[in-house]
Amino acid sequence: MPKKKIILTGDRPTGKLHLGHLVGSLKKRVSLQNEADYDEMYVMIADAQALTDNADNPEKIRENIIEVALDYLSVGLDPNKVTIFVQSTVQALTELTFYYSNLVTVSRLQRNPTVKNEIKLRNFEANIPVGFFTYPISQAADITAFKANIIPVGEDQLPMIEQTREIVRSFNHTYKTDILIEPEAVLPDNEKALRLPGIDGNAKMSKSLGNGIYLSDTKEEVKRKVMSMYTDPNHIHIEDPGTIENNIVFTYLDVFSTEDHFQKYLPDYQNLQELKAHYQKGGLGDVTIKKFLFEVLEEMLEPIRAKRSYYENRIEEVYQILETGSKKAVEVANKTVNEIKEAMAINYFEDQELIQKHVAKYQNIEK
Repeated sequence: MPKKKIILTGDRPTGKLHLGHLVGSLKKRVSLQNEADYDEMYVMIADAQALTDNADNPEKIRENIIEVALDYLSVGLDPNKVTIFVQSTVQALTELTFYYSNLVTVSRLQRNPTVKNEIKLRNFEANIPVGFFTYPISQAADITAFKANIIPVGEDQLPMIEQTREIVRSFNHTYKTDILIEPEAVLPDNEKALRLPGIDGNAKMSKSLGNGIYLSDTKEEVKRKVMSMYTDPNHIHIEDPGTIENNIVFTYLDVFSTEDHFQKYLPDYQNLQELKAHYQKGGLGDVTIKKFLFEVLEEMLEPIRAKRSYYENRIEEVYQILETGSKKAVEVANKTVNEIKEAMAINYFEDQELIQKHVAKYQNIEK
């Protein structure tokens, strides 16, 4: 029997989703969904994980669950094709995290590059919440609970997937089973989209840094943000030669623009190479390239914005989608937990062989 193709992905509800999420994983999720070359697909709103560094502000998570759900639906995720669920409703995930924690050492968690970077970003060096520190174990529980083997992620999440693979191997070896499946990461098709920088020139577009263009931004907000984007600080006058390396406007054009966009919005140039050459030579102003980028982004964001508006007027329907998806996720994860407990031989009350063994043992003692 061929192995099932099961997809799992998700986001922390710490704010609205931005362009980095769109090119980092959302577009790939929609593509996978529409290709229909899979058996099951789960999209998780990771509220429990978000609480690991927001425990003192649960209202932030509470408010953003609906924001993330709206973003999911607005980019085209279809609840008839995928299961969208809320992580904290699936108690089996916490149970699996506890079991897996016995298979991972503290030193291994400390070596995880993603964990190290996130600890530094949040200034947790001296006071790391245990839940945050053990997130790779929690993520392994999320993935394995649904036996997911296809994980669309950004490049920064690769160390997390590798640690899940290690946990799977360790569990299967320790308990002499093959019930857990090693997942494979699926990266964005566009290499330049692997890590979209912030509009301020920061290496990463981040909700916590507030340097992103959000999928729910109005047309006016998008224009304001694009016009304020970091370019070449030495390109003061139009006639000055400009640098495209680390010029965020050109980085975004690399990711989002096509030759069709030039035909529509900047017909003086056939493609991005011509635009770059002119900028480097001198004689091309930042305002021109920023206006072009705005048109490119707006063409993409306008239909997303319209679909979001549709669901904003049907919030009860959105909650129903989340509740239905969460109930299905609970059912699937509970089944996996039962298999896990059987492999670990801790399914005491279901193990009739164990019960009868003890019955026979103590009946013999009495005789």
